[in-house]
Amino acid sequence: MQAVGQLVSYFKIPLNQVVVMYDDLDLPFAKLRLLPKGGHGGHNGMRSIINHLKQNRDFPRLRIGIGRPPGKMDPANFVLRPFTKKEQEELDFTFHRSLEAIRIMTLEGFNKSATFVNTAQSSEMLNR
Repeated sequence: MQAVGQLVSYFKIPLNQVVVMYDDLDLPFAKLRLLPKGGHGGHNGMRSIINHLKQNRDFPRLRIGIGRPPGKMDPANFVLRPFTKKEQEELDFTFHRSLEAIRIMTLEGFNKSATFVNTAQSSEMLNR
C-alpha cells in the first residue's frame, strides 16, 4: 500500500484520479459500490492506503462485495479461500462491470460511472 502514496507523490497525481478497488465483506457477493471518498470502514488495506496518502480520504473507491463468511468461519480464511465455479462466473461479470465503470469514469466523469455502477445489477445478466 506504500506504493500508492509514493506513486501519487512522485507523479503528482490528483487524488480524484486515483481509484482504489478492494474486496468488501459488508457488500453482498459480486455487488459493486462506487464512492467518491470515505474512510477505511475497518478494512486494513484501505487503512494502510489512507495512512500512506497522509490521512487524505478524498479519492474514489470501487468496493467489490464478497459477502460475509458462513457461520463462525474466520474472515481471513473466508477471504483467502478459492471461489466456486458459480462464484467465479459471477465475479467474471463483476470484473467486466468494474472495468466498464473505470472506462466511464475516465471518459465521462465520476457521476456517470457511479450511476452505471450503483444501478441495480440484473440477475439476468449474472446468469449469462
